[in-house]
Amino acid sequence: MDAVQLKLITEDELMALGSDARVEVVNGELVEMVPVGGLHHLVGGNIHDLFKIPTTKTKLGLVFFDGLIYLLHKEEGGIKGARVPDVSFIRKTDIPADWDIEKPFPGAPTLAVEIMSPNDDSEEVLERVRDYQRAGTEEVWVVYPRQKEIHQYQLAHPERVQVYREGDVINMGHLLPGLTIAVADCFILPDFN
Repeated sequence: MDAVQLKLITEDELMALGSDARVEVVNGELVEMVPVGGLHHLVGGNIHDLFKIPTTKTKLGLVFFDGLIYLLHKEEGGIKGARVPDVSFIRKTDIPADWDIEKPFPGAPTLAVEIMSPNDDSEEVLERVRDYQRAGTEEVWVVYPRQKEIHQYQLAHPERVQVYREGDVINMGHLLPGLTIAVADCFILPDFN
């Protein structure tokens, strides 16, 4: 019996799903993204802001919060892999001059941040890390809000995972010269008292 050829979704079909569609493409199949809670968004907002201010000031690239689709793997028939990181950074030199900013990004982010939610499966998150790395993402952060930890995966050092805890500082000079991030600043929550 011959193997059934999977019909891949095209970029136009993906965009036609509309802004309410929270999907990714994994191995050629549409996968619905699960809803997340407030902690997830607060931590993501903190990380976004820590990158946004220096990136805007230095004009070294673009920072995005949850929602931008990255086309990580395209084939002739359509999209084989597309991911939506919680926060992402694209270095200015990695942005194609012909990118239509009303469409998904045609490639991988320079940095992708994935924030763990209580119902996330660790094997699926590791597969996300590998998808980004296969597509050329230089650095991926997996952020654990309840544990207040950041696990840093670097393409240049695939054999190791650097773990940062609340009292640590991350030197981001390899991506954004002069930028350091205090891990504790990623986990600041509003005080409603």
